[in-house]
Amino acid sequence: MDFEALKFLPGPLPLFFAGYLILYLIAYFIIFRSWAPRLRPEASSCAISLAHGTPAVFLAFRAILSDPARDFHSQNTPFQSLVLDYSIAYFLMDLVHYLIFYPTDVLFIGHHLATLFVFLTCRYVVYHGAFAILVLLILAEVTSLCQNVWTLASARRSDLKFAAKLYDFLSPPFYALYSVVRGLLGPYFVYRMLVFYSSGAADSVIPKWVWISWVFVVFTAISVSILWISNLWIQMYRERMKKVEKKVS
Repeated sequence: MDFEALKFLPGPLPLFFAGYLILYLIAYFIIFRSWAPRLRPEASSCAISLAHGTPAVFLAFRAILSDPARDFHSQNTPFQSLVLDYSIAYFLMDLVHYLIFYPTDVLFIGHHLATLFVFLTCRYVVYHGAFAILVLLILAEVTSLCQNVWTLASARRSDLKFAAKLYDFLSPPFYALYSVVRGLLGPYFVYRMLVFYSSGAADSVIPKWVWISWVFVVFTAISVSILWISNLWIQMYRERMKKVEKKVS
């Protein structure tokens, strides 16, 4: 496909958003219709996350590798812009989900707004830097499949034995992968971003206020992720110690 031709087509963002909306409604009213009402919104959110996460990883990989001039300040290619639109549509749809069903969840709403700021400024304001943003997208979504299955299992583990076993089976490898990606690879790449942008090499195409805000948003998101996964490790340790104590007693 000639991705250069995409620049002459209507923006794909509304189409992507419509696709996520339709999938969400199908998940809510058909796929998870038998689930408890309090669980259906979260499960439907997982459905669109599954449709976004892993495909976005492969799309981002291809978009990066297809650009021979890729760098932290290189101009966005049409294919890279397409991938950005694909992710923007997802975060917009999931933001609508949170605003409707969980309006008091300030942490996730703030996360989505901050993520949208980064994607939108890269895609529609500076038109440069997609390489860095797409690498971050890969790091963020490479755990998506495992995380969504784990989340769905967690939602039903109190009433389904299979879900409880799946949750227990997935927790250690998911926690480990998430820890490596968010605790090691993510901070390392953000450090590389900071070193490059602070050198002034991108100032002619990416204003300082933009890259500083990108680094701040990503650093904050990674910090929250590390705190979240740390709490999960602690929770899992406590739960398993309780099981050991019960067996001993």
